[in-house]
Formats: sequence, structure tokens, C-alpha cells
Amino acid sequence: MLKEAIYHRPKNNFAYAYDEKTVHIMMKSKKQDLDRVDLLYGDPYIWKDGAWQYKTKEMKLSGSDEWFDYWFAAVEPEFRRLRYGFECSGQAESIIYTERGFYAELPKDIGSFFAFPFLHAVDAFKAPEWVKETVWYQIFPERFADGDPHLNRKDTKKWGTSPDKTSFFGGDFQGILNRLDHLQELGINGIYFTPVFQAETNHKYDTTNYLAVDPQFGNKELLKNLIRECHRREIKVMLDAVFNHSGYCFAPFQDVLKNGEKSKYKDWFHIHRFPLQEGDTIHYDAFGFEKAMPKLNTENPEVRNYLLQTAVYWIKEFDIDAWRLDVANEVSHDFWREFRRAVKSVKPDVYILGEVWHDSMAWLQGDQFDAVMNYRLADTVVDFFAKGKATANQFKNEVSHLLHSYPLSVNEAAFNLLDSHDTPRILTVADEDKESLKLTFLFHLSFIGTPCIYYGDEIGMTGESDPDCRKCMIWGESEQDRDLFHFVQKLIELRKKIPAFCNQGDFAFIDLHPAAVSYTRKNETETLLFIINPTEQTVEVNLPDHFKGMANLWTGDSLESSAALIQKKGFLILYKQK
Repeated sequence: MLKEAIYHRPKNNFAYAYDEKTVHIMMKSKKQDLDRVDLLYGDPYIWKDGAWQYKTKEMKLSGSDEWFDYWFAAVEPEFRRLRYGFECSGQAESIIYTERGFYAELPKDIGSFFAFPFLHAVDAFKAPEWVKETVWYQIFPERFADGDPHLNRKDTKKWGTSPDKTSFFGGDFQGILNRLDHLQELGINGIYFTPVFQAETNHKYDTTNYLAVDPQFGNKELLKNLIRECHRREIKVMLDAVFNHSGYCFAPFQDVLKNGEKSKYKDWFHIHRFPLQEGDTIHYDAFGFEKAMPKLNTENPEVRNYLLQTAVYWIKEFDIDAWRLDVANEVSHDFWREFRRAVKSVKPDVYILGEVWHDSMAWLQGDQFDAVMNYRLADTVVDFFAKGKATANQFKNEVSHLLHSYPLSVNEAAFNLLDSHDTPRILTVADEDKESLKLTFLFHLSFIGTPCIYYGDEIGMTGESDPDCRKCMIWGESEQDRDLFHFVQKLIELRKKIPAFCNQGDFAFIDLHPAAVSYTRKNETETLLFIINPTEQTVEVNLPDHFKGMANLWTGDSLESSAALIQKKGFLILYKQK
């Protein structure tokens, strides 16, 4: 038994309050090293005849990655307090693992055990419940639809021509309003808009005025109408805020440019020295080294108040449902804690999504974000299904590692995407292989979390990195891939219709064939089995007895055989209810 690999920490993803009465506990060990782990737990104040009274619960092997096995148990402490340890069995030996190390026998001093001092409901991570049922659709407003040509700039290019990084095509709020039927037909119930606030560029990530909509898109009343119409159709709305940096034409920054050290706004930014620029060198912090995006000093009380008032204003006045926060990892945790308190005090079920591309546990402890953009999962899914860069085992290892990096409550609200305005389009990454794309969508829309579709992916749009991934939406049906549209539509329909397909079902990989990816989604009344064959050959899968007789969810047929043939780049979804 490799004791050095056995690990638990009573914090974060290893021990946390799942809800007001349940504690989730996880331990990890070297892969295939232990045969069984039992959780030993009890209230620290319950003793009898001088002995601590504890219970034993067998932990579930909840998954494995390349190096580790993960063991999981959920317990409901009667008095909301816990002391606990682990009995680890394997290699013909059994040991007790505690906070103070390993013991051959159960130590009598409970001070040796791990402690969960008290389960406070307020400490449980709580994302809005509605998010778990949401399928998002990301819209880049400038490229979605031109509904009012009178708003177009003089340099507006013809819709559908090739973009460059400075192109304008005239997309606006009216265009989105005109095309909501398309989104409703697809089945989405959440829209994520990239920034709509006044700015100089087509992407609007260089905010000029945080309290004004960009006139290229329309006016505030039109935006209100758009949001009201979305809500009437039961579609949530998420706006994009850029609080890490402003635009070059932001009035306070222009004041600093004009008045230098005498500017009352000089402390709104991170200025190294004056003048602000000498040649190509800037003397202030920016997003990267982009001089047009000066970094805001969120430790300055005036800046902080301005941004917090901005966040509250758009919720109060426009009834938005969510904020997506750009470059969120470069803003202080302290600011985001205050941001959460401010927006949740106005609308408790507002969804807060941070742009963080790497491990994000520091932001996901219930005091800052409800989710981050799950690029870690996106990279894993895209590498396997679209690029063919990983084996089935490598894919399963990475997904398991990611799932066990966070609490279940975090995974249920995770914002899962395949591509975005910052990446090449998924079909292009898949070398325009539509069958591989369908398998990617299948996994994406049957996985735990809240999935997002980038505009146009559902009709087969292609595009390399910016600016090509920001091409104009294709609206001529003869130019759209309607078969792909209906495929995605059906997956979304199943996700809405079957709780276990969505977030009301445990996720677990199951090994049925070395080249295929198989997994289950289960709850107390439903079982789903997914088998995905990403290869160029038909594979035969022998099903365990308890999967026999399940219905083929895609075709409606019943599978009576113990063997299933999965065609090349094909799939099988089996379903049964108790």
C-alpha cells in the first residue's frame, strides 16, 4: 500500500457542505492500490463508557484518472458536526488514515481525526437553481443579424463577406429580436451576449461608457424590449462586463492623458510613471500590453464604487439574469467578494460567471463566482472528439480528474463550452468532419453542468481564430446544415425532457470497449447508458445483463441482445425507468 499517495484535506473539493444537511467527503489513493475505503465518522461529543461512538460507511470509488483513484461518501451528521477518518484496505493490509497520519488500529484520542466543526448552511456553495436547467447560446452581437441598417456606420461591410479584425457588419439588437424564433426552435433557454456597452471596436471589450449601450446596436429602450421578449420566451439573459480594464476612450483615462499627474483620475489606473507612453512603450498596466485597454485599479474606492454601481444598475434597470466577467482572474478576490454581495443583494438568483481558463477553485468557494468558463473541459473534449489527439483512456482520465477537482455543486453549475469568440470554431477544429462534430455535441449536451453553443455552430459554420471565428451568422436556410441543426435540437430536447440526461443524474464512466467511451447518468428512477464510438471502425460492445431490454432512446427501439454494434463514428443511447 503506497501510503504517500493517500490524501485528504478537510476543505474545498475534499470536504464541503453540499447543502444545509449534507457533507460530501472525498479521499484519493494511488490508482488500483486500495480495494476498499470505509469512512469512520461521528459526532465529537457523543461518547459511551469512555469510548467515542462512530459509524462506518463504505465509500464509493467515484472515478479514476491516470494516477489516482477517488473515493466518495455523502453523510448527514445529526448535529451538523463531524470527526472522521478513513479505514483503507488493500494489499492484504488495513490501516486507519487520520489528520495525524496512519494507525494500525483506531486511535482512542479523537483529536487525531479530521474535523468538520459545524455545517453552516450559509457556507454551502449555492449557484442559482435555474442554471442547472439552462442551455446557453453565445451571441457576438455585431455578427448575429442586422435588423436596422439605419444604425450602421459608414464603413459597414456587406453582410457575409470576409471579416478582418477591424470590420463592422451592422449586427444589432433589432436583428437579434427578429431571430429569436430560431433560438426558440433550437431549444436554448439562455443567451450570453458579448459586450453591448459603448466602445470603439467591433468586439466592445474596450468599454468607453459602462452606463450606455453602443449606438451601433440601438438604444436602451430597444435593449429592454429585447430582454423582455427573451423573458417572455423563458430565455435568460447574460451580459458581459469588462471590469479588469477600460477602453482607451474611457473618459477618466482620457483625463489622465490630458492632465497627467494633475488628473483626479490618475489613481483609477496602475500608472508606473509619466508620460504614459514613450515611443511604443507604455508606462501603465494594461490587458496584456494593449495600450487601448488600460487596467483599472479596483483597489481604489472610487473605481470600486463605480464598477459595483454599474453591475447593480444593469440588473435593476434591465432585469438581466447573469453577468459574465471578462479577464476575471486578473482582478482581486477581494473585489469579487464585494461584487457578489452587491449583485446578490439586488437579485439573489443572478448567475455570476468568471472568465478563468485554468484551475479555478480559488474563485469557486461560494463567496465569488457561481461558475467559470470551463475551458479545461473544452480542451479535453475537443482534443478527443474533434482533433482525435487522445485515446479513450486519456480522455476518461482527464475528465475524471477535472470532475474530482471541484465539488459536485460546482460541477452542476459549470459553464461548459466547445468554442467561443476567442477560439477557432469547433467544426474547423474537427477538420469539417460533421460526424465527429455530432459526437462532440452528444457528449457536450449529456454531461453534467450548463452547456453553451456558440452562434452558428448548430448550422455548421466554420472559422479559424479571430477574426474568422467571428464571421456573420448565415441565415439562408439553403446554406445552413439543417440536419446538424435538427441533431442538436433533438439533444437539447432530450436534455430538457429527461432529468438524468441533464443535471439530475450521477455521471460515471463504465468500461465496455477500449476504443469507445461509455458512461452512465443515473438517478433513483432513471438510468441512461451512452456508448460513443469515435473510431473509423464498427465496434461490438457486450452489455452487462442489467442493461438488456433498455430502450434505444434515439430510435425508440428496444435492445434485447447482450451485444450492440456501434457503427463508425456512431453512438447508442439506452434508457430505462424504474
